[in-house]
Amino acid sequence: MIELKHVTRKFTNGDIENIVLKDINLTILEGEFVCILGTSGSGKSTLLNIIGLIDNQSSGDYLLENKEMTQEKSSSFASIRGEKFGFVFQSFHLANELTVIENVAMPLGYQGISKKNRLKRSRDVLKMVGLTSKEELYPNLLSGGEKQRVAIARALVNHPKIIIADEPTGNLDLKNTQIIMKLFEEFNQKGVTIILVTHDESLVKKAHRIYHIEDGVIKDEAHSQN
Repeated sequence: MIELKHVTRKFTNGDIENIVLKDINLTILEGEFVCILGTSGSGKSTLLNIIGLIDNQSSGDYLLENKEMTQEKSSSFASIRGEKFGFVFQSFHLANELTVIENVAMPLGYQGISKKNRLKRSRDVLKMVGLTSKEELYPNLLSGGEKQRVAIARALVNHPKIIIADEPTGNLDLKNTQIIMKLFEEFNQKGVTIILVTHDESLVKKAHRIYHIEDGVIKDEAHSQN
């Protein structure tokens, strides 16, 4: 489903060149739960941005469902993201002026879907994450764990094939971390590909495949025993 071949990402500032990713090679199969493990500054978030078509590689090839993304126009990336990907971030990115259900429905507003269908799909995913009773509340009335579950519901409302989660448990306590990881595990069992970036080694046991990234280089690849 996803294949990166010799991908490098570098940034330049005048005469200074900063290579953030160096000759990255990785494969993520459809329906896999993949963990990208690395410390802050290792390049893992930049790698996720390339996989999620938020950023472009400087060199190398990126194939998504056997289609070469470097040949796609950048203007088409938004529609591909909306169709293929759901995103979950550490800081939730919820709109405080919107209710829970309005936050979840937001991605559907760009697709010409009727309000009735937007609300139905949003309620369906809120039920999946156990927040049906919270749909009319505003985010400031939610706990951190509840906010992250809203963010996951929003990521699911488009029925994506792939969920990209960047440190989704970074701001959560152990109990809520376990709840969020259980949700990812359940969605993966339903066929959704999960790509989880984390610095927390205790989370990798949920993954089928683990990539360890350090200083912009993938140091090793391992397969979970689970």
